[in-house]
This record gives sequence, C-alpha cells and structure tokens, in this order.
Amino acid sequence: MLAAFACDPARSRGRRFAQAPAPTRTEYQRDRDRIVHSSAFRRLVYKTQVFLNHEGDLFRTRLTHSLEVAQLGRSIARSLALNEDLVEAIALAHDLGHTPFGHAGQDALNECMAEFGGFEHNLQSLRVVDQLEERYPQFDGLNLSFETREGILKHCSRANAEQLERSEPGGVASRFLSQGQASLEAQLCNLADEIAYNAHDIDDGVRSGLITIDQLAEVALFDDFRREAVAEYPGLRGPPQGRRLLYETIRRMLSAQVYDVIEASSTALQRAAPQSVDEVRRMPPLLQFGSDMQQRSQALKTFLLHHLYRHPRVLQTTGQAKLMVRSLFDAYLAHPQQMQRGIEERSEATSAERVVADYIAGMTDRFAGREHERLRGLKLLVGESACFV
Repeated sequence: MLAAFACDPARSRGRRFAQAPAPTRTEYQRDRDRIVHSSAFRRLVYKTQVFLNHEGDLFRTRLTHSLEVAQLGRSIARSLALNEDLVEAIALAHDLGHTPFGHAGQDALNECMAEFGGFEHNLQSLRVVDQLEERYPQFDGLNLSFETREGILKHCSRANAEQLERSEPGGVASRFLSQGQASLEAQLCNLADEIAYNAHDIDDGVRSGLITIDQLAEVALFDDFRREAVAEYPGLRGPPQGRRLLYETIRRMLSAQVYDVIEASSTALQRAAPQSVDEVRRMPPLLQFGSDMQQRSQALKTFLLHHLYRHPRVLQTTGQAKLMVRSLFDAYLAHPQQMQRGIEERSEATSAERVVADYIAGMTDRFAGREHERLRGLKLLVGESACFV
C-alpha cells in the first residue's frame, strides 16, 4: 500500500517518448529493468569507489555501492509506504555518469571541459539514460519515466538547469530554478547514498590499512556501537576477532541510521501532512535524520575526509589519475579516430569536446589505463598505492 505522498506508477508524468504500458510490470519496475540491462550499469563493476578493483576482490566498486544504496533505500521505503521500485531504479542509476578513478577523474574532466560547459557527474548520469545508451531503434537512451530521471539528477548547476529547461520546459531540471524539491523517493535515495558510503568507506578503509579501529574511537557514531558490541560479546576483544567486531559495529551503525531516518521522517511527514507528490515538491525536504544523528553523521564524514580521503596514499595517486584523464582528453580531441569506431560521428550532433568527455566518462578504470598506455606509451596507477575518492 502506497501513501498518498508516494509516487504512484499509474500517475507517472510519463516518458519522453510515448510507449504502451508493459503487461506485467509497472513503469518504475520497467525503468529498473532497463537500467540493470544497460551497458553503463555493467561498467560500474570496474569503476572506482575508493580503491581500484585490482587492489583486492572485496573492495567496493560503483556497482556494489549502487546495490547497497538500493537495499537500504528499499528497506526505508517499505516502512514509510513509499514506492520501493522507484527508489531501487534511482539508486541503481544514480552513479551511471561517474568517471573512472572516482572524484579525481571527475575533477580532471571538469577542468578539461571548463570552456565547454563543464562536467557534472549527476548531469552525466541523466545524459547516459537520456542519450548515450543505444539499445532501441525508436530513440536514444533508455526512455525512463520522469520520476526516475528526476531522482537521478540529484544536483545541477543553475546554468545547466537553464539549458535543460530550454529543451524540456517544466522537466526534471525545473526544481533547481524554482527552489522546489524532488519526490520523497528521490530524497530517500540521497540519504541512503550517504548512509551506504559512510559505512562501506569505514569497512574498506580499515581493510586497506589506511585507517584503524583505534582511530575510529574518536567518532561517536562508530565507537558507541563498538562498545555496545564488545559489552554484549566480550569475545570480540582483541586482534583475532577484529574483523567480526568491525562487521558487528557497522551493522549496528547502519541499523541505527535507518531507524533514525524512519522515525525522523515519519514525524516530519505527519507534521507536514502532504496529500500528493505535487505537495511534496512544494515543501521543504521531508526525509531526514534526527538532529542528533545528523550531527554524528557529519562528524563521521569529517573524520573520513581527514583520515581516509586525504590520506597521503590517496593523495599520492590523485595527481596521476588527473594526469591520465587530461592526457586522454587531449589525445582524443587531437585524433578522434583513436576512439572506438563510430564515436567520433556523434560530434555531428554535439561538440567534439563533449563527445570526448562522454567517451572518457564511460570508461572503466582498467580500460582508461590500457588506452593511456596505448596512446601515450606510459603505464600509470600500478601497485598498492592506487586508490581514489
């Protein structure tokens, strides 16, 4: 049963290109299936979250991160009577536009495109599902529903929003101009994204040796649950049980954040009492942490920024990643025939620079590395030091 303020697929604002309904699936289930079967989704398995894929089999990738966001999002959506299928579709698609090498690659590509409209990974995710996927004879992209596309566009600069608004008046970018909100399902995906990456960055950071459980003692959101776990299971004390202690602490931390979002959001929804999705879009954000959990979550993010994302080993390779992306950009711009056959033909419909940016953004880490070695004769980002955020 969906709440009155949830997105009902029967009342979807539709697709850019009209299609007959599917006989056995709702509009949002259909969106999810299209995303899962897309080429861009498959490539996420070899795109960096924090650590390169070749550094270890158990580190997160953009794909596993997206699956974790979808799981958390569906769990919360069920408790709030929101549309689980829409949450899942948004979660699975939200990182489709990320470049290889994490934020280092994104920053480099944005610098390369500074004079040509810049590069935003959220906007690129929308570009992937609207234009770049080539799976259907009738249209470019995946032709997803408005509500899924709205949720994918998590952030958008005003300049890009104005450009999107010109091509799609009243469309997915209009809220960035009117100061409105996205659906509750989209708001939920933003929170699930934050919960997921905070938790798995702790896990991957400890596994990598860049941070330790002892260091995390200064983070109340982590250490309170570590103490709770040890009190209940004294056998978790000591190095031999460190992995179990880490997992148990993260499990409790995740559960606490999920329950906090459900409680705080339920209270906000009862107070605001929206009766439709349109009312939700005219209100301030309604899905949220409680104030105490928000402060503790922010403290964890600050810790990860200083101790993981700015760790010397991470910073050491960020420059190499940016160098590789800039070098690839220059090489393809000068010799577009070096891109896969047919890619350069897209410059007939858009600028050559945007075509190159699309091509690089769609690369996996390892393909970008192979291409750089092929074009420049230089092999970068090899060995244990290769990790990014």
